[in-house]
Amino acid sequence: MYVTPRPDASDDPNYGIRLGLTGALAYAAIPLLDPALPPIIAALPLGLIAAQRKAFNPAKLVGGGAAMIVLPWVMTWLVEWLRPVPLAYVMVIWGLYFAGFLMILRTGAQVGMLIVVITVLISVMGMHGNATVETLRDGFTQAGVVTLVVGPIVYLIVPARTGEKHLDDPVPGQGNTATGAVIRATVLLGLSFWLYAVMQPADMMMAVVAAIVLVFPTRHAVFSEAFQRIRATVYGAAMALGILMLFILSPHLPLVLGLIFLGGLWFGQKMMFGPHPSMVYQYAFSVALALIAGALSTQDLGYAMFTRIVLTLIGAFTAAFTVALLDALTGWQTPRPEKPA
Repeated sequence: MYVTPRPDASDDPNYGIRLGLTGALAYAAIPLLDPALPPIIAALPLGLIAAQRKAFNPAKLVGGGAAMIVLPWVMTWLVEWLRPVPLAYVMVIWGLYFAGFLMILRTGAQVGMLIVVITVLISVMGMHGNATVETLRDGFTQAGVVTLVVGPIVYLIVPARTGEKHLDDPVPGQGNTATGAVIRATVLLGLSFWLYAVMQPADMMMAVVAAIVLVFPTRHAVFSEAFQRIRATVYGAAMALGILMLFILSPHLPLVLGLIFLGGLWFGQKMMFGPHPSMVYQYAFSVALALIAGALSTQDLGYAMFTRIVLTLIGAFTAAFTVALLDALTGWQTPRPEKPA
């Protein structure tokens, strides 16, 4: 599985400024669009734009933004068509999970992660009915448009120092990857039903956490990723609480945007120089944006923070432990010996 490297200060010294500006502009789009699910508008563009390294890569941004628009429409049609036949619904969803995880483990391609994440969100929301899943679909469309607009703007205002574009270098897994994909698809299917039972539609971004901790092919990496996501969630919740407390004292949109910019600047500097992996800080900023957007729209801050932290802890630990145990029992990571000619 490919993990985006830490931003290099020599190539992009103003990365933190761009990250803060991205968060502020994405949040500024919420009052303009008046979306049903503001956390998606706040967090999704950040994830796609912040993943860029070195010089701006328009093709990568357009591809990611377009995929975030097209795939949810395809998945929404699929779940609405299959929901009247529960057995077929479950089998197809499991098949998509399996295909995504197999792609990740066999080739290291990030598109597999995209397939898994969108399938989790759309399939779980699809259990709530057509209106709910179509609301999520429309939220993805709005977020994709915001991404395609904000991305070029922030790179125009704050370009990277280098003109070189970053090339991803995915690392394929070894061993019987089909077995690993079966384990992860089965665990995630069970987790999907749990997410449907305990999570509200506005908190469905947390389903992404449960999917992400499952893609790493070794026990050590699985547990490491779970702890990193938990740490990031706590960091993001702490920053959101601080910003919202200041907002209570002075409830003005420019203040919120300014504080979001400063928060993004701080997280961006930590991505370059902090003691933890850079994705911890990037994910923490996404959590903070989602919490702020939810708390200032339809959610109570205390409830949102409680559910986000506690359910993330439960989901991450359950997924990590179950997958690690099954990986150990099957031993699929061990490369198969080559047959003599």
